[in-house]
Amino acid sequence: MILGSCTSLQFGAALAAQLFPALGSWGVTCLRLGIAAIVLLVLVRPAVRGWNGGQWRAVLAFGLALGAMNGSFYAAIERIPLGTAVAIEFLGPLVLSAILSRRAADLACVVLALAGIGMFGLESLAGAGALDPVGVLFALIAAVFWGFYVLASSHVGRQVPGQGGLAVALAIGALALLPLGAGGALTAVTRPGLLLLAVATALLASVIPYTLELAALRRLPRHVFGILLSLEPAIATIAGLVLLAQVPTVYGLLAVVLVVAASAGTTITARRAQSRGADDADRAARPAPSDGELETLPVDEYPAALSVQAIAEPEAVTGQFPVLDPQEHEADDVGGPDRP
Repeated sequence: MILGSCTSLQFGAALAAQLFPALGSWGVTCLRLGIAAIVLLVLVRPAVRGWNGGQWRAVLAFGLALGAMNGSFYAAIERIPLGTAVAIEFLGPLVLSAILSRRAADLACVVLALAGIGMFGLESLAGAGALDPVGVLFALIAAVFWGFYVLASSHVGRQVPGQGGLAVALAIGALALLPLGAGGALTAVTRPGLLLLAVATALLASVIPYTLELAALRRLPRHVFGILLSLEPAIATIAGLVLLAQVPTVYGLLAVVLVVAASAGTTITARRAQSRGADDADRAARPAPSDGELETLPVDEYPAALSVQAIAEPEAVTGQFPVLDPQEHEADDVGGPDRP
């Protein structure tokens, strides 16, 4: 399920890149967030009238971070290869994890990831290829907002039960991007073929992967889940090769390997820190997490890899660890409201 999710997510991002010439990256981002918001709002029907000021502020910050993260990432993959952009973007959650944990092992993982990103610089110096500096800048901006997204999603998970906060945040993110993406979005509305591709992108990059991930979380320990998601840059490189004819260089492949190793390393060290002093045999015999254990992770325990969904839409993190309403949970065999 996790490998299927990662593959769907990255191929969805690659499909979105094919819409850029007609709609522009901001138009495609606005469409994707808007379609996802409509689907979630219809399915979840959040009780916004009962929200207080603190809840609204949390959701507003979440939506703005989500929109900026998605928009800048799509602007990046419009200019640089998909695998490269994903690798650079991973710096956001990796650095945040190191700052919050203060573990030497996490700092070492950040250094390893930086070494990987440095491979792109060596590639340019060796004359093997040069990256568009604007594209790199957008990827770095996306990394920064990914870090903000992690903090904001954790806060919303504590403040707003269920997926209501996520649904409204998606709508806020889409509205925030309208000044930049309205032209492209309107073009798609008047051209059914493009609109159909946009819907397919939303399905591949949102509906399918998040459904698979939520199901997988009920069967896998969270650290295993995080390690598998660390494969995202590698799968993004494959998607770029297959759909966009972006052939990676030796330097690019080495960069991806180092970033994947760094992301998996932060997840492994986080798991070891949590399990230190516990009985290994007891943990090995423990069954997969139940629905009630799928809670929002504390920010200081947030494995970097778990924020990966975003390649195009990391907003799923809140949905992966929903704060379940007891009454709602009793009425729903799968735990919480249905998700797209």
